[in-house]
Amino acid sequence: QMQLVESGGGLVQPGGSLRLSCVASSGTLIGHNIGWLRQAPGKEREFVARIRDIVASPDYAYFAEGRFTISRDNAKNTEFLQMNSLKPEDTAVYYCNVEGTDIWGQGTQVTVSS
Repeated sequence: QMQLVESGGGLVQPGGSLRLSCVASSGTLIGHNIGWLRQAPGKEREFVARIRDIVASPDYAYFAEGRFTISRDNAKNTEFLQMNSLKPEDTAVYYCNVEGTDIWGQGTQVTVSS
């Protein structure tokens, strides 16, 4: 079964940037929609962004539009989430997920704080 591993999280000041990666092993991203979701303390997990596999078009949550960019490198079996202009409210654990399945990564912590 495919496995996903996220990386790239960390502590960043407001206004800063981070680039998250989601690497797939034991499988290929091709043929799958891969989404990014996040969960802040005390809150439910929420959708952040996805790339639709066939048309390679991105979808973004309202709070990610204009600040986050999702991309994919099929040759590297990796999906990226570039996050710019980060705000304290972006603090959360970020997960990637093969949509429609229970395949999730372990998550990577993003903390935005001065």
